Amino acid sequence: MKLSEIANRLGCRLDGDGNVEIVRVASLESAQPGDLSFLTSAKYRRLLAGTRASAVIVGSSEPAAVVPSAILRSDHPYVTLALALRLLAPSAAPPRGVDRLSAIAADAAIGPDASVGPFVAVGAGASIGARAVIYPSVVIGPRARIGDDCVLHAGVSVRDGVVIGHRVTILDGAVIGSDGFGFARQPDGSHLKIPQHADVIIEDDVEIGANTTIDRPAVGETRVAKGTKVDNLVHIAHGVTVGRRVLLAAQVGIAGSTTVEDDVMMGGQVGVGGHLTVAKGTVAGGQSGITRSTDAGSYISGYPAIDNLTWRKAQVIFRRLPELKNRIEELEQRIDELEEKLTACSQPDRS
Repeated sequence: MKLSEIANRLGCRLDGDGNVEIVRVASLESAQPGDLSFLTSAKYRRLLAGTRASAVIVGSSEPAAVVPSAILRSDHPYVTLALALRLLAPSAAPPRGVDRLSAIAADAAIGPDASVGPFVAVGAGASIGARAVIYPSVVIGPRARIGDDCVLHAGVSVRDGVVIGHRVTILDGAVIGSDGFGFARQPDGSHLKIPQHADVIIEDDVEIGANTTIDRPAVGETRVAKGTKVDNLVHIAHGVTVGRRVLLAAQVGIAGSTTVEDDVMMGGQVGVGGHLTVAKGTVAGGQSGITRSTDAGSYISGYPAIDNLTWRKAQVIFRRLPELKNRIEELEQRIDELEEKLTACSQPDRS
């Protein structure tokens, strides 16, 4: 694709030869002629002079003198990079239609221009929207609804009655609508399973990572709202509500009946207790343990999670604990010695 066409489609200002052919996106270090590269962080500016890329995406104010190639200028280079990757990445979508090796219930509905790969099972009363792409070995349960332009990768399981919105991407091995972890302790100490048959709803423009599990509750619903992005190996328990535009990194675990409000961000391995509210705009650092509800806009870290700045100060003290312990013991010994001397001095002279 010519660079001039890329510039037009990305809405960038082009400085340089627009006739050069671009075949892929590559890093500044690895780029070769024919590649489009990018500068999205100032710490990589030192690599500009040596890049062999035919063009580089940079910020609108980047000096032209430091870029040895054609330039695509953008007010938001990182967003432009994402759009460039979408534009230039090779398409591997399967052919439209239903593969003869799939098993589709007689009353299931398949939308126009959908692609259903081999060994896909679609249950009774289920529906798949227009232009959806269903890769091999996906299981879609009875009465499940998959919206338009969704992509379900290999091995995904969408359990019965689950509702998936439009433009949702679900990566390999994810399970949507698995049973919530609910048991009632009986008088003899055994655990009686509580049936988990309520709703799971995934709204539009959500992405769900590989091997993530989203559980259904016994009553009510589990909901992931519009625009939320969920990484691999995340667990969202029964009855959880996840708001809009939330980002959940790998191995986050959210316990049952918790509400995660809009624009929350959780780093890897964050754990959230049950029946809490993680307020709008909360940011939780990696491996934080959230044991109580948070305030809107808070930045928290540690276990139990506290204000990030307080936690950082505490970590400095924590590293010095052995030194401080020895110092306290030394001071206690000196105090004891001083008290002994004061006691001796206060005794009357009986000579």
